[in-house]
Amino acid sequence: MKTKLFAIAKITRATGLKGDVGVRPLIRQFDEYVDRDLFIGFDENFAKDVKLTNVSGTGKKPRFHFEGLDSRDDAESMIGQLLFASINEKDPINLISPDLIGASVVTVSGEPIGTLVDMMSLPAHDAYVISNNNKEVLIPVVPEFIYSVDVMEGLVTISPVEGLLD
Repeated sequence: MKTKLFAIAKITRATGLKGDVGVRPLIRQFDEYVDRDLFIGFDENFAKDVKLTNVSGTGKKPRFHFEGLDSRDDAESMIGQLLFASINEKDPINLISPDLIGASVVTVSGEPIGTLVDMMSLPAHDAYVISNNNKEVLIPVVPEFIYSVDVMEGLVTISPVEGLLD
């Protein structure tokens, strides 16, 4: 199965003298993806693989140490770069891929709903913002409503319940 890279965090600061960095998660599922094969770079096309060797600190500001980053200078050179996780096409993270912006949205019966114009991160779950003429509809990104997502085709198929699209 083909794998691709998905940005899960941004390196925001150097911390300490031994090459540790602080990151800002870009997705709410960050903890689920940090154990995968990781890559660092400004762009997924130029990202290099890295090995996470230690996570320290508590709360909202954990510190990460990657193999080969052994000084503060090494850590400072990483600030601003993205941390990517390796994913496959069946991975649930594809449900919130920025590549879906502009995708057509249809029901399971093939009825066109509109175009996915934005994604929102709400406290309980993510939501698609679907535009149809002058009307916008929010669709929760949960398995009960999202039937399938095809990033390559630019198509999202939903299984709406009564009242969801009103």
